[in-house]
Amino acid sequence: MLFSFTLLIPLQAQVANDDIARRRVLRAEEPARSNTSNCTVQWNCVEESLTGKCIQYHNDQWFEFTPPVAGRYFVNIGGQQCRDVRGVQLVVLTGTPCQPATYRVRSCTSLGSQNDVFVMLDSLRAGQPYLLNVDGYLRDFCQFTLTVSKHHQGLPALDPPPPPAAPQASRLVTLRWTLADSVGTVPEFQVWRREAAETRAARRAAVPVARTTYGGAAPDYAFTDTLAAPGRYLYQVVAGATVGPPVVVQQQWYNFSPLPTNAPPPTNERRVRQQVWERKQWEKRATRMRRRHPAR
Repeated sequence: MLFSFTLLIPLQAQVANDDIARRRVLRAEEPARSNTSNCTVQWNCVEESLTGKCIQYHNDQWFEFTPPVAGRYFVNIGGQQCRDVRGVQLVVLTGTPCQPATYRVRSCTSLGSQNDVFVMLDSLRAGQPYLLNVDGYLRDFCQFTLTVSKHHQGLPALDPPPPPAAPQASRLVTLRWTLADSVGTVPEFQVWRREAAETRAARRAAVPVARTTYGGAAPDYAFTDTLAAPGRYLYQVVAGATVGPPVVVQQQWYNFSPLPTNAPPPTNERRVRQQVWERKQWEKRATRMRRRHPAR
């Protein structure tokens, strides 16, 4: 028997790791499925001044990961199913559990959507425990899968740019970007698009890297997309590096709102204007006749 997701979410029990003392221990490459339903916040175990406006604490839960070897790791978050659009939030920190004075924030990310994403953590120390706080938004219950891995999955998690500017009437959107040397060897770019009310982005195009006459990679690129419906669209251009994780090289909002068409005036209004025009024409003819044949 099938049930809609909105019915399933309220039935989820509160997870044990809602309590930091019962935090869930993660092992590398092992996915952990969880949900934020009915979770609370242990306010004595968080410090808002450390994260600022990066996240909003509402219904958090705790994980712990200790790297077996030092180096770069990725926190992959996928399979999100949320009642709202924005997905979950993630804070990675070191310190003694529930002693905020000892905390040091390594990463703070508000995903903003339900895309499959990764957060890159460089230079983790072997044997050093790291605390991971996953939080949902107010009254938004999410299911998700979290994996700490040496391999990335999904798109880079990146804060979105400022809100979209004034509406544009054109349904054509042209993106322009530059391939920086720091990105490394890139075979192609992927263009992703998400309307503000949508939960996930969709790939719009793959733009291959062009070559100059000298065999090097061309620096400048452009792509034009055609919108079918009004809305606020977030575009991201992702460079798929040959070595290393993909990199977002361009992201921007586009607010498409076509100008309203001028409807023809009502029939009665046209008739009145026609009558006024005819009266003026009659008065002009009458004036000319009076001049030609003055009264005696």
